[in-house]
Amino acid sequence: MSQIEANATSAAAEPAQDGKLPGGRRRMALNMGPQHPSTHGVLRIMLELDGEIVTSAEPDIGFLHTGIEKQAETLNWQQVVTLTDRMDYLSNLANNLAYVLPVEKLLGVEVPPKAQWLRVMLTELSRINSHAVWLGTHAMDLGAMTVYFYCFREREDILRICEMFSGQRMMTSYIRIGGVALEPPRGWEKTVREFLNGLSAKIDEYENLLNSNPIFLQRARGVGRLSLERLLDLGVTGPMIRAAGLNWDIRKSEPYSSYDKFDFDIPVYSEGDVFARFRVRLEEMRQSARIVEQALNGMPEGPWKADAPQVVLPDREKMKTQMEALIYHFKIVTEGFRVPAGEAYVPVESPRGEIGFYVVSDGTSKPYRVFMRTPSYGNLQCLPALFEGKLIADSVAALGSMDFVLGDIDR
Repeated sequence: MSQIEANATSAAAEPAQDGKLPGGRRRMALNMGPQHPSTHGVLRIMLELDGEIVTSAEPDIGFLHTGIEKQAETLNWQQVVTLTDRMDYLSNLANNLAYVLPVEKLLGVEVPPKAQWLRVMLTELSRINSHAVWLGTHAMDLGAMTVYFYCFREREDILRICEMFSGQRMMTSYIRIGGVALEPPRGWEKTVREFLNGLSAKIDEYENLLNSNPIFLQRARGVGRLSLERLLDLGVTGPMIRAAGLNWDIRKSEPYSSYDKFDFDIPVYSEGDVFARFRVRLEEMRQSARIVEQALNGMPEGPWKADAPQVVLPDREKMKTQMEALIYHFKIVTEGFRVPAGEAYVPVESPRGEIGFYVVSDGTSKPYRVFMRTPSYGNLQCLPALFEGKLIADSVAALGSMDFVLGDIDR
């Protein structure tokens, strides 16, 4: 054990009194944030230091609080979808899917295969987008700036695809109760395939750039290490838990939206440090590309929304010629639709881990309760364990490796 580690262990073992540490040393209080590059949002972390060693770290959240959970109770069931876009804004489609699945479960709506495959394809593109943003910003935090520009090049292509499908780049609200919002646009297969064709080589490029960067390697290997047991105790999910050795991914363990029909692997590493989290996310990008390609090649024919006229908006052409369709359209838009009384929860694997919506219906056209189990909030519980007893210089690397989004925390 080094002298620095010995000092950190001693400081942790003997509590400080009146700001003093054993040996006459004094601790220093330091605010990280609420504006800081590695937080990628508005988070304040209250640190206490013994020299360069962090002896205490306490996150202070709430700077982005929006009241989304409470606001959901005032909206019709279909209107809540737009709120989910604004939580984890890097993975809005996974948020949409996590909300509509339990509502469809209560309604007993059967979503057609084409809509399910479209959902899978678009959420996997969203996963690539999210990991690309994380990789570029995290690498820049650790001194590797070139990767940032390369990753945002791919992100821009994905945002164009989102705009092609929905008319929006980020807040798409494309996944709706009963299917998807719009019929896939003309030429979408060609656009998505062109994106996939060069993606593998570009991911290899990211990997080669960072694996040959000694500064990145020194700041990632062995840094921010937590054991699998500790992560499980803290309720951590997603790439962080897989980087510590647990082979758990909801897409495999509890398949939803036809994921059981796709062939892909779950990357798992055992080191549990910043570098292992980097490797997991990089490999997940490759696996997501595999899933998107399978969705392209095997996309079923048929409708893109459920045959449920009292829940799903009718086609606009029918609305212009059929009185029944016009009535349903008017009632859904103005009054919403009633969901049978009950409660449901369906977990989804987002880029950050398990996200799920616990929805409660009292039989009316508005939710009685919508509780959001978000991965960023759950994973933030490990922040003190990541920081305490470690060098403050390593805190930026450890914090960035968590890949949380503050909109996913402050609800």
